Amino acid sequence: MDLGRVATAMITPFHDNGAINYEVAERIIEHLISNGTDSIVVCGTTGETPTLSISEKRAFINFTIKKVNKRIPVIAGVGYNDTAYTIEATKVVEAFGADGIMVVAPFYNKPNQRGIYAHFEAVANTTDLPIVVYNVPGRTGVNITADTTIALSKIPNIRIVKEASGSLEQMTEILRGVPDDTFVYSGDDALTLPLVSIGGRGVISVASHVIGNEMQEMIRAYEEGRHKVAQSYHQAILPLAKQLFVDPNPVPVKYALSKLGFPVQHVRLPLVGLLEEDKKNYDKIWEEFEEKVQEIKSHS
Repeated sequence: MDLGRVATAMITPFHDNGAINYEVAERIIEHLISNGTDSIVVCGTTGETPTLSISEKRAFINFTIKKVNKRIPVIAGVGYNDTAYTIEATKVVEAFGADGIMVVAPFYNKPNQRGIYAHFEAVANTTDLPIVVYNVPGRTGVNITADTTIALSKIPNIRIVKEASGSLEQMTEILRGVPDDTFVYSGDDALTLPLVSIGGRGVISVASHVIGNEMQEMIRAYEEGRHKVAQSYHQAILPLAKQLFVDPNPVPVKYALSKLGFPVQHVRLPLVGLLEEDKKNYDKIWEEFEEKVQEIKSHS
């Protein structure tokens, strides 16, 4: 399955009382589809999944699948550090009609590479859904090595990798070793263009909540050989992408969305909102970003 160039790891909006705000979620889904998102990942890191109950996760995934209504692919985050639970969740979202699943490396219990492989193999053996292997060692405490990822790519329904290791060297090793029909996505917005330039497919993005179209323009410019334009977009996006991770994700991007009129600043503890200083810094960087994008468009 092809997630396109820009997939969005969607936030979960909350009411003041902490309950999921489904009305705002529907607005965000429509906003993403209209602004450069090729596919949606629901209940990933950006969705504050660690603080959602099992029933909330399932209800929100089902809601998203229904509202998207096959217009673009919906990938359900089902990964957990318990293989049996991950398999159970996979069966549930498969019945909902998910187009694929995202499975993160088991966290906290820190399995070795043989254990990581066995975890993904066990999940793959229970479903025909495409599986996104999600490597994010900064969150999980374990790195899925390039060798393990390459081994996993020999399993028929594992053909998509989300690499958030931050290592272009590791990404290069993966691209060199996996089959041609395996897509490697950056899990870091700032590395989108560098990864595409070495053969990656695109990005599973946080920033695309607010700059999906610009990220598409950057990738399109590179593909069309307009490398100076692509470089200019990358240089404009980089400060914004860094600011969106000045606090734990998704705190900054929720503030960014609030500036576009979406009431989504609420996060669940132990996350807390942005400091006023960081809000001002974001506002300044956003203004500079808009100016740079206008300049790029006027010269291309």
